[in-house]
Amino acid sequence: MKSKEYMSLKKMIEYINKVLRYTEGCDFESFSSNEEKADATVFAVSQIGELVKNISKETMEKYPNIEWIIIKNLRNKIVHDYEGINLNLIWDIVKEDITQLKTDLEKILEENSNENN
Repeated sequence: MKSKEYMSLKKMIEYINKVLRYTEGCDFESFSSNEEKADATVFAVSQIGELVKNISKETMEKYPNIEWIIIKNLRNKIVHDYEGINLNLIWDIVKEDITQLKTDLEKILEENSNENN
């Protein structure tokens, strides 16, 4: 795994940690009614999708359990149609998917740490 790819995976985890911090102790109502919290969370999610562009096809194929293209497409949706962002969708991702994504990315980093240290 190339160093840039490895660093992109680390940055993705950093953004996931931000999402988890921003939404800690929130329910949907408090999340969606707090513009700063919602904007910061949506931005962090979009950055995770932006970093997918640095992930090689080989890595995507090696780890098909991660929905790489869906993550990237969500970023495109956020960036190109920000006003149309469905906060319910973002909330579902935060509560249902983001922790598993973090676990999966950490596993990839662990498996590839020897060649990037």
